Amino acid sequence: MSAEPVSPASRSHPLGSRATAVEVRRSARRRRTVSAYREGNRTIVLIPARMSAAEEQRWVAVMLDKLAAQESKRMLGDDELAERAAWLSEQYLDGRARPDTVRWVTNQNTRWGSCTPAEGSIRLSHRLQGMPEYVVDYVLLHELAHLLVPGHGPRFWALLEAYPRTERARGYLEGVVAAARLPCLPTARDGRGGQREER
Repeated sequence: MSAEPVSPASRSHPLGSRATAVEVRRSARRRRTVSAYREGNRTIVLIPARMSAAEEQRWVAVMLDKLAAQESKRMLGDDELAERAAWLSEQYLDGRARPDTVRWVTNQNTRWGSCTPAEGSIRLSHRLQGMPEYVVDYVLLHELAHLLVPGHGPRFWALLEAYPRTERARGYLEGVVAAARLPCLPTARDGRGGQREER
């Protein structure tokens, strides 16, 4: 297979301070599909050779999010969640937010996370499991910020300004909530014996 590597980009890993290298490989044989996999401490993204630089950038972000979501389903227990919280606090809050406990809970169905500053405890809804890592990071950072500022005033939102994916994560969560409110659409036979969705 002919592949034309593009200069690797570096991306910071959420569970530690090491950087994960991203290597993009272009292939003339690949027409439409994009795939990605981990190889040691690198992420390899395979794309069609004809993709523009903008398309490449977009697809690299999409594939990194997909891999992260798969990995968070498999490995993100309470201990890893606490590690991630410590990392986020160091990166975005100068290490000032130091929770005593960080854990997943199954009894939060109307909120994504909660925090009790007096106890130093943070709880994340199990519904976040499997969502892209930047979404989980945003909710964790949101709750960490509440350890420093209890309400949602200007001081609180100023703490989240440093996180570059705040708006994207909030949009993702709003989309999940909106999708849950949509009625289930019936399917109709398409005349060939298959199923098709009504749009």
